[in-house]
Amino acid sequence: MTKPFQSGTNEFFLTSASPCPYLPGREERKIFTFLGGEGASTLNAVLSQRGFRRSQNIAYLPACDRCQACRPVRVATGAFDQAKWRRTLNRNKDITRHPRPPKTTSEQFSVLRGYLDARHSGGGMADMTVLDYAAMVEQPPVDTLILEYRDEDGTLLGCALTDRLTDGLSMVYSFFEPEAEARSLGTYMIVDHILYAAELGLPHVYLGYWVKGSSKMDYKRRFTPMEELTTEGWVEMET
Repeated sequence: MTKPFQSGTNEFFLTSASPCPYLPGREERKIFTFLGGEGASTLNAVLSQRGFRRSQNIAYLPACDRCQACRPVRVATGAFDQAKWRRTLNRNKDITRHPRPPKTTSEQFSVLRGYLDARHSGGGMADMTVLDYAAMVEQPPVDTLILEYRDEDGTLLGCALTDRLTDGLSMVYSFFEPEAEARSLGTYMIVDHILYAAELGLPHVYLGYWVKGSSKMDYKRRFTPMEELTTEGWVEMET
């Protein structure tokens, strides 16, 4: 990590280069700052509008040498066509959304553990413990919540840790029951967030980064109209 620099009242830091998790043979660096205190939610909202992403009490932005493949993206809720997603919505019409305070439960962690074991057994979160999960959900000093998704029997099928911003919702991390693969729960939760944000009168849902050239991120381009952050500001992404 290099010497910090100031921007306003916050210190920002630049990480050392490390292997890129999305594009083989490349390295990544990030600018980051710590979120804390009474102004954390406001700062989180402002930085999200400028392309930053939150992880626990850190807001970060890719700052890679000679690479701009990571593009901050968000969905415009007002122009979203839910008819395009009718099959996904019908497949999950028995599911209800339950906004909860950012408090962990053993039920949530059980679903998370199954999700990690089935989908990301070799990833950086593979060894996550219940204490790690609690730190991810409960410690950040920002306006955040857990959206639980349950079927008509009350069974928990998926969760999304979601930040409330001044202009939208930001999906920080989501996971779901891997045995319910036929439901396409990952897709459904994104669609539902877009509909939920529209219900709240919020114009955007932030989906983090789309990485050009990474097959892992191709799914994000399906949620149109998608906007990306460029040097000219937020513009509609070409499909």
